[in-house]
Amino acid sequence: MAKVSLESRKAESAGAADRRRFGRTRVTVRIDYATVDEMFSEFTRDINEGGLFIETEKPHQPGTEVAMQFHLPGSGDALHTLGRVVRVSHGSRGKPAGMGIEFDELTPEDRTKIDRIVRALRSDGGC
Repeated sequence: MAKVSLESRKAESAGAADRRRFGRTRVTVRIDYATVDEMFSEFTRDINEGGLFIETEKPHQPGTEVAMQFHLPGSGDALHTLGRVVRVSHGSRGKPAGMGIEFDELTPEDRTKIDRIVRALRSDGGC
């Protein structure tokens, strides 16, 4: 079962916002993901139509491909997709360690589903 926070958040910095194609929305969801040789279960910190941030003390190197599965709030079916690590954060000033994942393979239906949920969370949280 997914643990969800409906609190919206702004980009971590102007530089991060400039690099992103889509604004991020704060949402905490359990995500199961796997690399070529290991499986993990962590939590996301935020999500948008282009990717998500996984909180972890052991982030993978940029370029690492990951297969992911997660449930979005208000959605019954698990979303399955592939992504690639594009950014690593070692944590500082109250920000968690983790990695930014960009979706490589996301069906148009799943992208629309994420967009709809992100918009709903933003309006509920007063972004």
